[in-house]
Amino acid sequence: MQQSITPRQMQILTFVRDYRHKLGYSPSLQEIGDSLSLTKVTVFEHVGALERKGVLLRGAKHSARSLRISSKFKFPDDRPTRLPLVGRIAAGSPIEAVENTESIDLEEMFDRRGDTFVLEVAGDSMIEDHICDGDYVICERRNTARNGETVVALVGDGEATLKRFYREKGRIRLQPANAGYKPIYVKRANIQGVVIGVLRKT
Repeated sequence: MQQSITPRQMQILTFVRDYRHKLGYSPSLQEIGDSLSLTKVTVFEHVGALERKGVLLRGAKHSARSLRISSKFKFPDDRPTRLPLVGRIAAGSPIEAVENTESIDLEEMFDRRGDTFVLEVAGDSMIEDHICDGDYVICERRNTARNGETVVALVGDGEATLKRFYREKGRIRLQPANAGYKPIYVKRANIQGVVIGVLRKT
């Protein structure tokens, strides 16, 4: 499906891909235009051309955020080991990162997983699980978790935290792996993903 894509169309496709990776939903035509300094009419024309080529797909005609890229389209910068870095996740106060010279093959480890994303850890509340400040946690995007799994959860006013998940009677306990931190107890936790791996820069 790598057919006659103009540089401007590739910009639009890349913006849609990166926007979805970062926020989990598609940009509107207005947002595409604002980011690329294009009028909404020009974006509409390019999107229409990409739809006709089968590269860009759209759901309901009047839905503002229904754009998605065909799974058959491959970006020039796509690699099997490339995972999106979508932000930082708080885990308490910073500590010195622990070096690790071990190398792993990401393609071999994660090629059978579903939708995955990466977060950089900021803090030390999970150090007893060997997750340190500056590490990268690889997460499988899920909205449910089993007891004992390490999760990315939204609590309070949408604040994200990295903790072990435990469902107790009438509440959820988000347990740190550091004796210096107390558990977080909530009625509900909005689970964003479950940790399936940890990477550490050397």
